[in-house]
Amino acid sequence: MNTSAQTNTDLQLAQQFYDNKEFDKALDYYEKLYNKVSSEEFYTPYLNCLLELKEFKTAEKVIKKQIKRNPERPDLFIDLGTVYERAEDSGKAKNTWELAIKSIKHDDQVFIVAKAFIAIKQYDYAILTYLRGRKMSENDYPFSFELADVYAIRGDKMAMINEYLDVLESQDSYIQSVQNALQTSFGNEADTKQNELLKGELLKRIAKNPDKTILSELLIWMQIQQKDFEGAFIQAKALDKRKKEDGNRIMNLAKLCTQNESYDVAVKAYQYVISKGPDSFFYANARMELLDVSYQKIVLKGNYNLIDLTELEKNYQITITELGKSANTAPLLKKLAHLQAFYLNKPADAITLLEEAISLPQLALPIQAECKLELADILLMTGDIWEASLRYSQVEKSFKYDAIGQEAKFRNARISYYTGDFMWAQAQLDVLKGATAKLIANDAMDLSLLISDALAIDTNIAPLMIFSRADLLAFQNKDEQAKITLDSINTLYPNHALADDILYKKAKIALKHGNYIEAAALYDTIIKTYGDDILGDDALFKLAELNENQFKNLDKAKELYQQLLIKYPGSLYVVEARKRFRRLRGDSFN
Repeated sequence: MNTSAQTNTDLQLAQQFYDNKEFDKALDYYEKLYNKVSSEEFYTPYLNCLLELKEFKTAEKVIKKQIKRNPERPDLFIDLGTVYERAEDSGKAKNTWELAIKSIKHDDQVFIVAKAFIAIKQYDYAILTYLRGRKMSENDYPFSFELADVYAIRGDKMAMINEYLDVLESQDSYIQSVQNALQTSFGNEADTKQNELLKGELLKRIAKNPDKTILSELLIWMQIQQKDFEGAFIQAKALDKRKKEDGNRIMNLAKLCTQNESYDVAVKAYQYVISKGPDSFFYANARMELLDVSYQKIVLKGNYNLIDLTELEKNYQITITELGKSANTAPLLKKLAHLQAFYLNKPADAITLLEEAISLPQLALPIQAECKLELADILLMTGDIWEASLRYSQVEKSFKYDAIGQEAKFRNARISYYTGDFMWAQAQLDVLKGATAKLIANDAMDLSLLISDALAIDTNIAPLMIFSRADLLAFQNKDEQAKITLDSINTLYPNHALADDILYKKAKIALKHGNYIEAAALYDTIIKTYGDDILGDDALFKLAELNENQFKNLDKAKELYQQLLIKYPGSLYVVEARKRFRRLRGDSFN
């Protein structure tokens, strides 16, 4: 057998014995390979065999020989110290490990030596290694993140936090790196103790050095991660005043609060910007955004009464009077019109307002189109169906290849559905299934499936006529009439194919009024009774959402999202359900 073949055979046998923990047999081969072929390649497994077999004297000789061959490798002293430690000579081990640290000459060796210490769980020596590196670099590179990692492994949270804050105080540009490092202690798997220590230390340092605003930046970021928007607002307000930011930071925070449905804090934030006066750069925007937050809080969340709605209308009118009717305030006119028509029974006022908005000079065409769609909706609500259809058609024609044009086409198809022209409606909806806007495509598909499912077995269109009438009543906010109409289908046509659609529509009405328990019960009935039908996955996803967002039962929500992934692998909700399931499970997305 030639030398190369013999070497390969010896290596295979060595690895086999080593993997089987037959170190005495593996030693013979590794010793031969180490002495004959390549001391670098076989040094580590050879040394490990000697340590396992407690042949410490031989191990010491081998390492010293390796050190002599590689004087530029201080990490080899760590191996030597390990031999002494295994031989229970702790004094010699300590001296040798200290020698490893003293032998470091440059940054690359710092990383190698520290990593070697971490590998054998000698964390104190790893810390000393990084501290030597810091001293050698004269703080040019402080090794703060590496030290923080070791402190974290050792469980010394306070020392870890101090490293992050020290490096941040020395250089603001490290803010993103510090945030990335701390990110894992928030969210579903929050490290409460660590976060309390971090907050306490930040407050202490901010009080001691208020001009070091980067610390306040980190505290605000931390509070946002914890969804402590009230605390974030207090800090952001102080920072806004100190840095004379004129409300820019507060505006961004307010938008974030709105997205997270922390409406009360968003209101405070916008009011703070407004208090700066009409000459403030963000004044007009803050006035408009404040109304939008109030609208979302009251109308979209179904948390309103007539007094709330009237007060909201009054605030819209005051703001419009102050800012004037212009292209910039057209979105306010549109929202006020919607409020008046659909919630305050003032369709005539709403129509007048929208016609005025549509005629505003320099109004961007897309905004004008949105106002036209709103006007058409109100005309539909008042029963002026053909005029509504005409307005939808105008927008569709002007924006044929844009999302708003597709939206207009969908609403026109929905008119055909409301009026019982199901075949024409379905023809238009089938075209829209390929719409570039995903929401429009999904809405078109849902309505098309509703029609085809209702007529698939029973050619009698009467039940679907009643259902579409109830749908129109719900659109017109005549919800009690809509529910009575829906219930009549079950009375007249028991066990009809629309039974699950009736439950789903009633759940949607319940959600509109904030009746979450009623909605959840309806979704649950769909899942248990009609789980194999078209709306099974829709109901399951909506029920999971309710548990996550309204009931705050995160374990139940996670279970329901997982159930959807398993039971409905082809569902349109799969991507979003998987993302939410992983987030609730605590997966990292960094």
